[in-house]
Amino acid sequence: MSSSSKDDSTGDMARVAKELLARWPENRLEPSLTRISALVDLLGSPHRAMPVVQVAGTNGKTTTARMIDELLRGFGLRVGRFTSPHLQSIRERIVLDGEPVSAERFVETYNDISPYIAMVDAASEIPLSFFEVMVGMAYALFADAPVDVAVIEVGMGGTWDATNIADARVAVVTPVALDHAEYLGPDVPTIAGEKAGIIKDDAIAVLAHQEPGALDALVRRAVEVDAVVAREGTEFGVLERRVAVGGQQVRLQGLGGEYEEIFLPLFGAYQAQNAVTALAAVEAFLGAGAATGPIEQETVRAAFAAVRSPGRLERVRTSPTVLVDAAHNPAGMTATVEAIRESFDFTRLVGVVGSVRGKDVSGMLAALEDICAELVVTQNSSARAMPADELGALAVDVFGAERVSVHPILSEALDSAIELAEAGPDDALGGSGVLVTGSVITAGEARTLLSGRRA
Repeated sequence: MSSSSKDDSTGDMARVAKELLARWPENRLEPSLTRISALVDLLGSPHRAMPVVQVAGTNGKTTTARMIDELLRGFGLRVGRFTSPHLQSIRERIVLDGEPVSAERFVETYNDISPYIAMVDAASEIPLSFFEVMVGMAYALFADAPVDVAVIEVGMGGTWDATNIADARVAVVTPVALDHAEYLGPDVPTIAGEKAGIIKDDAIAVLAHQEPGALDALVRRAVEVDAVVAREGTEFGVLERRVAVGGQQVRLQGLGGEYEEIFLPLFGAYQAQNAVTALAAVEAFLGAGAATGPIEQETVRAAFAAVRSPGRLERVRTSPTVLVDAAHNPAGMTATVEAIRESFDFTRLVGVVGSVRGKDVSGMLAALEDICAELVVTQNSSARAMPADELGALAVDVFGAERVSVHPILSEALDSAIELAEAGPDDALGGSGVLVTGSVITAGEARTLLSGRRA
């Protein structure tokens, strides 16, 4: 591409992003499949052009989708992947052949479907939301590519999520916890019932370990639609795991048998759980099971070794070590803390937290309190960001005033946290670290800031 073409593409991308972000944001919902159904009907039903593996749940969806993508491509399939939210670039949401689509292709797809978007907007009381347009773009792009299979992460919930216009061949549900209660319900079983909506007639439901009430809701739905059920802890599971340099070594029980000596370059028990859930989903998609035996082990090993999950307990700097993590609810934060205890030998850890309104921030802070010597409170650029002073007041209630400092500007918060980590007692030298967490947006913005100044 010539330099002038690159400039044009950059300008067009900025225009498209601006138009998309002017629509209803992801946190504003009007639960209905009417508008997205109208859009895909006008587009010729691109969501039916390929088989779909759909991933719902509360935590671990994006990483599990990444793992499924990596495994399927390892077996020679062309894969389209849709995930949300993004860390740094809107194009991360639509992935083809393992890479975010180019700015040129993103713009081209948007321009192609824009007339149909306008038609749906004109016929609807409520225009298509940002997320609904992104879903339409993803299905259109994957159909045009074409792909052999689409791996689709649910945005929120399940039944009324825009991605759910597709009838997934394999419906994956990662662990369900309390989150987005204002939209999904007041308790875990109710939320699981909403997420169970992705399980369709004659599908295969792959269920990660769930609380009893959540499992009941998911299995009930599977029985109603005559779906086959595979459950972690019964049909598949993690048999063994041990910490290794840069990640962990795991032995997994899949639907077709055991998979040994798998290196996973990610930290924490929950990532091993994500891995075996992804493996079972791919086995189900490929038709593997007890009668056929395991799928090719070397391919599985190579795929898992290649998995990356940006912003999920990701080391972005050394001396001191800085980790960014997108945990944004108490269950996710608890898993993060457990992974840090297991995989890192910090003698002093400083937390940087920025969150958004509507989250159980006190629950997240309680999970962090025992592992963080000090906490730096900040805020991200989101319109929904919790003001740093407000977050600081909550932090003082949990940590005490002497352990909390407030820096509303994220770059200053990062600098302060690094200084605090480096200023510990002599016996902490070499064992100090910084954890940046509380929101996907905070993790993404910190990742951007730190990428240009790695130590």
